[in-house]
Amino acid sequence: MNCAALPYPGARVPPQARLFDEQRLADVNPARPLAWLTRADARSMPAMEPARLEAFTDGVVAIIITIMVLELRVPHGSSLASLREDVPVLLAYVLSYVNVGIFWNNHHHMLQVTERVDGRVLWANLGLLFWLSLVPFVIRWIDESGFTAFPTAAYGVVLLCAGISYNILQRQIIRVNGRDSRLAVALGADLKGKLSIVLYAAGIGIAFVLSWLSIALYVAVAVLWLVPDKRIESLAKG
Repeated sequence: MNCAALPYPGARVPPQARLFDEQRLADVNPARPLAWLTRADARSMPAMEPARLEAFTDGVVAIIITIMVLELRVPHGSSLASLREDVPVLLAYVLSYVNVGIFWNNHHHMLQVTERVDGRVLWANLGLLFWLSLVPFVIRWIDESGFTAFPTAAYGVVLLCAGISYNILQRQIIRVNGRDSRLAVALGADLKGKLSIVLYAAGIGIAFVLSWLSIALYVAVAVLWLVPDKRIESLAKG
């Protein structure tokens, strides 16, 4: 048995839940290249359902948000003036909460139109969670140093890498479910996702010149994703 197919070390899985490799793909349709796997081909191959992946991700995201809350310090005083020292970390917390929420919301909708996952999808999902788990770290750095160049750039690096990881996750899910799957149809050229990555990259560079402008770009990306995106939701309801 291929160890990569096990959901955890030493576990036993039934044959229908085992991961498929390229040889199994060739057995399904030898005349069709792997890159042109369709949804019909994907449905005929054994793979795992996404329910466990979604539950695991929900748990990790909940922990990340909890850690962010614990990073907030209690003001030393009872007046509004006592909050001044904590303004940077409060702003970073609000922006981070929104960003983590956006990733979680999009992840949830994506899995609603995902029929199966495999080992590569699991690892891609872990990559996304890794970068999201670094959000509390950069919040703490901003708390200690304020919105200076390096902490602000580091915040952008985390968001950029999370965005890239999410894009990789999408591609891996499409690979498993087929190029004509509901997710592939909904995403299309995914201009919104590509624009977000460009803005994050721009914010990282600008952080060493104007930190406030860099933060403005990060906020702009968040606002971009706060606008309702009905592409996947409409297909999930259908």
